[in-house]
Amino acid sequence: MFRGLYTAASGMLSQQRRIEMITNNIANANTPGYKADQASLRAFPDMLMHRIQQMTIPTEKKPTWRDRTYIGPLSTGVYVQELVPNFTQGDIRETGNNTDIAIVDGTGTSFFIVQNESGDVRYTRNGHFTIDADGFLTTTDGFYVLDESGNRIQVGDEQFTVREDGTITKGEETIARLGIAYAANVQSLAKEGNGLFRAEGELPLAETYTIRQQYIERSNVDLSRAMTDMLSAYRAFEANQKILQAYDKSMDKAANEIGRLK
Repeated sequence: MFRGLYTAASGMLSQQRRIEMITNNIANANTPGYKADQASLRAFPDMLMHRIQQMTIPTEKKPTWRDRTYIGPLSTGVYVQELVPNFTQGDIRETGNNTDIAIVDGTGTSFFIVQNESGDVRYTRNGHFTIDADGFLTTTDGFYVLDESGNRIQVGDEQFTVREDGTITKGEETIARLGIAYAANVQSLAKEGNGLFRAEGELPLAETYTIRQQYIERSNVDLSRAMTDMLSAYRAFEANQKILQAYDKSMDKAANEIGRLK
């Protein structure tokens, strides 16, 4: 009985994590460059069940021995093994804003290289940039956008042009070229908040991509699918909840009614 109770409880916890993940995806459906998470569920190792019984030979001395009868496997529950981001490229939408820049590569494996005040490097697909008080191109969170040499890009104001190869010009002057990194294995990136990713070591520069100025990459969250997955997870949670309640009632009867003297 207790094994079934723990199995139902593990199912509830797993579906709760799925609901939290899907809720976060829906909340970021309008966040530029956001990559939706996907949950990977895995069952705990199965237990092989046997019934041990005493066998007797129908003779005068009636010798006995213990015999095992194979029953079958028993699942011991499920858990969320990991949350894996979906790096599929989102739709490209025109904004008309000169500081909005989108990477078009079709694979979602290229990233802007950004840096915080402490010098820590991160990677992002969110090209909704702005210009700080010193004229540097930054993210909305204050991370500096870096060029291909790892230097911060100072554009002064919004009157600049970004070519398809990432070269930034202002009038006849070439300011810099955007640093675009390439991740051969995107699943090795660690997801942080605000659309930022962390890599172990430095990623190489990308070679094949197209830059679109005054465009932005939208989130790749599929709202219709997310709502369907939300309902599915909620119903699975409810089913495990009812099983848990049934076990609770059974234990209550066993403890308070069965074997009671009247």
